[in-house]
Amino acid sequence: MRKVRPADEDYLALIAELPIRLIKTRAEYAAAHSIMDRLVGRPDLTSGQQDYIAALVRFMEDYERLKFPRLFVRVSPLEALKFLMEQNDMSTTDLGHVVGSRGLASEILNGKRGMSKAVIRKLAERFCVESSLFLDGGS
Repeated sequence: MRKVRPADEDYLALIAELPIRLIKTRAEYAAAHSIMDRLVGRPDLTSGQQDYIAALVRFMEDYERLKFPRLFVRVSPLEALKFLMEQNDMSTTDLGHVVGSRGLASEILNGKRGMSKAVIRKLAERFCVESSLFLDGGS
């Protein structure tokens, strides 16, 4: 039988504050969100706190998928690009500067040309997003 890793004190303190279990109510979700706001991004997290966050994220995602299914609808790479351009107040010419030419940008935006791996890398870097956003099927 394998030895189970003991729980850290800080992990147990978080469990006492909000037990790790299925989130069923807005109040539980709000409490989870409050804990996440307090902990995520801190450079000094202990391994116990990191473990707790990893588990809590899964339960929060399950709740969000159940309560807000429209947030998880996959958009096409072209729709994502157009949205990011709109949010960044970019024109076709601006996109051309990113991808290499205005003509290429226009062809991509009009659906006449797909996004190459090189273009995807440039877009991901420019918009600070995962390159998978610009892949069909999210793969």
